[in-house]
Amino acid sequence: MQSSNTSPNNWWRGGVIYQIYPRSFADSNGDGVGDLPGITGKLPYIASLGVDAIWISPFFTSPMKDFGYDVSDYCDVDPLFGNLADFDRLLATAHQLGLKVVIDQVLSHCSDQHDWFKQSRQSRDNDKADWFVWADPKADGTPPNNWLSVFGGSAWQWDSCRRQYYLHNFLSSQPDLNFHCPAVQDAMLATIRFWLERGVDGFRFDACNFHFHDRKLRSNPPAKVRDSKTVSAENPYGLQAHKHDKSQPENLAFLQRVRSLLDEFGAASVGEVGDDHSLKVMAQYTSGGDKLHMAYSFNLLTPDGSAGYIRQQVEALEGQLHKRGKKDGVPGWACWSIGNHDVQRVVSRWGKGMTDPRYAKVLLAMSASLRGSLCIYQGEELALTEAEIAFEQLQDPYGITFWPEFKGRDGCRTPMPWQSRAKHAGFSTGKPWLPVPKEHAASAVDVQEQADDSVLQFYRQFLAWRKRQPVLCSGDIRFVDAPEPVLLFTRSLHGETWLCAFNLGREACSIKLDKAYRRAGALPEPSVLTGGRIDAGHLLLAPFGGLYARL
Repeated sequence: MQSSNTSPNNWWRGGVIYQIYPRSFADSNGDGVGDLPGITGKLPYIASLGVDAIWISPFFTSPMKDFGYDVSDYCDVDPLFGNLADFDRLLATAHQLGLKVVIDQVLSHCSDQHDWFKQSRQSRDNDKADWFVWADPKADGTPPNNWLSVFGGSAWQWDSCRRQYYLHNFLSSQPDLNFHCPAVQDAMLATIRFWLERGVDGFRFDACNFHFHDRKLRSNPPAKVRDSKTVSAENPYGLQAHKHDKSQPENLAFLQRVRSLLDEFGAASVGEVGDDHSLKVMAQYTSGGDKLHMAYSFNLLTPDGSAGYIRQQVEALEGQLHKRGKKDGVPGWACWSIGNHDVQRVVSRWGKGMTDPRYAKVLLAMSASLRGSLCIYQGEELALTEAEIAFEQLQDPYGITFWPEFKGRDGCRTPMPWQSRAKHAGFSTGKPWLPVPKEHAASAVDVQEQADDSVLQFYRQFLAWRKRQPVLCSGDIRFVDAPEPVLLFTRSLHGETWLCAFNLGREACSIKLDKAYRRAGALPEPSVLTGGRIDAGHLLLAPFGGLYARL
């Protein structure tokens, strides 16, 4: 399963993508909300990290009930973020700096303020009548089946105008589009083409396994094992086996249509997969070279960051990729993510209060050494912790619904700290939409740029070094048995094999190596990752230490 990313259009294969949450990145006009000109002004900083691309979360016209993931116009910029000319300047600047631009498309649902839905709800026989998923109530007036919303409650909302229920897998203000309708598919492909013609390099497809539903609207059975990866433990959504409301077989043909369009422009795609069997779906959606280029799931976005769990998830996906690749001819590709705008920040979620900067460094080295591509969420390069947000300051409807057991996603969405001593840490001259924690200001970019041993400087050094190592970008992976908290595996490409070792714990450790690995020679890159050596047949790792050695 070896591969190459030498083709210009294969930049994504083993590439590193930096995710920008535009509301919280940089505010250029002082209204307290980040915007596109703010991003443009910070692109040199992003380029200095050594990443290949940026992924910008939604900036399209929206009532912002779900902060842009409820789109009311797919082909325009919300005035909160700027305008199309601002986006064009951002795109041109990024390309001048050698950065690809990936934008976030939400195809499965839109806003109830979209003209399509406004028309659809007016009658059962208008031009858009079947563009959304409508259903009559049961005889007793209740919803047509037991499907649940990810954000709580029934996935069905009664509409008194049309006198039917409509499906919403997320907020009731986010009606699901009916992809069984050919005109809907054509319309969504047209929105993708709009941005491709504008020059974007790729798309991150939100909730990409939610496009289709079971035509018969059959109820979901109970889950044999509760889903604890896609949703929080407090959410009853995990109690169902989501057999009929997502990941339907018809989605494969639609994804092939998407890929055909992307191939016209040499653009790439990464899909978000939230499913009971997400690794299997990831392999299915990326195999064959005719659907998504890569996909990621919530499997490494869970509270468990142990070496054993990480190994289990990666090995399971590799098995699924190999199995599906044999069937479809071309194996798929993963895009790993250990943090994003939907989950608690990784140093808090996995570190359980860990503040040692070496932990953030070893997490980057480990995740960037797995087989696949990598998404980095803004602020991870500063080792930002999860922010504590008071209930009265909450903005996230998900958190408001499940408070206090689940505090929502605001804690990972607080503004980016640029200058430690500036007002609101340099994010905005106005009051930010979410507060900037004092501890984040202390870790601001300007502070870390002055310290040679900071997490930020490590990110720059490591990613620059990794980009020069084909074995890490494209090689095969095979795990080696090691006790907790050590993750040990090999990467191999074109006859070259590396041993990669990471101590995810705060205590030094010594591991007796099998004969095959005892003569491995440490690579001469001490400034990249330190704290590891092989001596007398033993692997010695310092706390949060790591080692790359050539066999």
